[in-house]
Amino acid sequence: MYDKIYGEAQKNEQQIKKFLRDLIAIKSMSGEEEQVINRVQEEMQRIGYDDITIDPLGNILGRIGKGKRIIALDAHVDTVDVGNPDNWEMDPFKGAEKDGVIYGRGACDMKGPLASIVYGGKIIKDLGLEDDFTLYVVGSVQEEDADGLCWHYIIQESILRPEIVVIAEPTNLGLYRGQRGRMEMEIKTDGISCHGSAPDRGVNAIYKMAPIIQDIEKLNERLGGEPFLGKGTITISHIRSTSPSFCAVADSATIHLDRRLAATDTLESAVGELENLPSVKKANGKVTVLEYTVPSWRGLTYPMKKYYPTWLIPEDHKGMVSGKETFEKVLGEKPRIGRWDFSTNGVSIMGLHNIPCVGFGPGNEYYAHMANEQVSVEHLVKAAAWYAAFPFVYVNNE
Repeated sequence: MYDKIYGEAQKNEQQIKKFLRDLIAIKSMSGEEEQVINRVQEEMQRIGYDDITIDPLGNILGRIGKGKRIIALDAHVDTVDVGNPDNWEMDPFKGAEKDGVIYGRGACDMKGPLASIVYGGKIIKDLGLEDDFTLYVVGSVQEEDADGLCWHYIIQESILRPEIVVIAEPTNLGLYRGQRGRMEMEIKTDGISCHGSAPDRGVNAIYKMAPIIQDIEKLNERLGGEPFLGKGTITISHIRSTSPSFCAVADSATIHLDRRLAATDTLESAVGELENLPSVKKANGKVTVLEYTVPSWRGLTYPMKKYYPTWLIPEDHKGMVSGKETFEKVLGEKPRIGRWDFSTNGVSIMGLHNIPCVGFGPGNEYYAHMANEQVSVEHLVKAAAWYAAFPFVYVNNE
């Protein structure tokens, strides 16, 4: 059976490539995914998915089968922008192929994985692999701006609650079992403005911020963690100030913080570390966890705190064991076990809602967000075969 699955994936290679090129050609930044969602819907309809739903946030959910075991495959449809186009050797919106590699924005993050999970569903349909499971292939939205928001909505609003989710973010065909979490926070200091010709009359909020900046640099050096996921980190990614004019003392200063969370970190501990810095106390600085309140392409705003928890699944969990078995049976070798450096929708699925996640995707995560983003055709085909086989292996692996 597994040779048949891989053979069917190889037969679909040209269709997978065409579908991916079509996806790459559609610009789909967060909040602007309507056209790419419509293209995914068109492909699912052509393939013959049993049911296709676009939820009020704008996620697309394609269903195959009607068994009692619910499994989901997830790939977000939005991408980051292209950056400086001069850094691209290939047109970022053409999906050009050269030497077995397809190039373009979203090639690996994650329109390539999206094409593979959609065709994993097709292989299940074509070979009649339906068993006692219902498979949902999900094209999720707004992940690049607020990872996990899409699935937080899906689960909170009772649209879908699978027993396991495969996150198809690029893993270079490794089998991944976790990631550090992250938070977005700000620290604000207040001052008293006055004319710039007589700064002693006021209190400069930027000067109050200066020792805080130094303390945060030192804090990053002493953050801890555990060996597999690694240590936590913190960095200042933006700074701004306000004043009546450029000829006046600043009456406020704000820094934006990117905090990556180790397995031992929580929202409360990360906020407390900052509030307890001597420089923050002295400046009476205010620490705020930010909130995402941007409307989706369907116009729905679903507020979510920018706290995205760490998640880690044990290597002996049924999902990981089934993932390894699927890899060995379909691809004839043992998979590499790893974890992501970056964040995924797992922060919500498992981090907030305790639904197990397994990571497996085509493409090397090294190329995510880079100019000349790329994915190999061989990866696309192998991944489609794995996605087709995994549900069957999982439900029969008791």
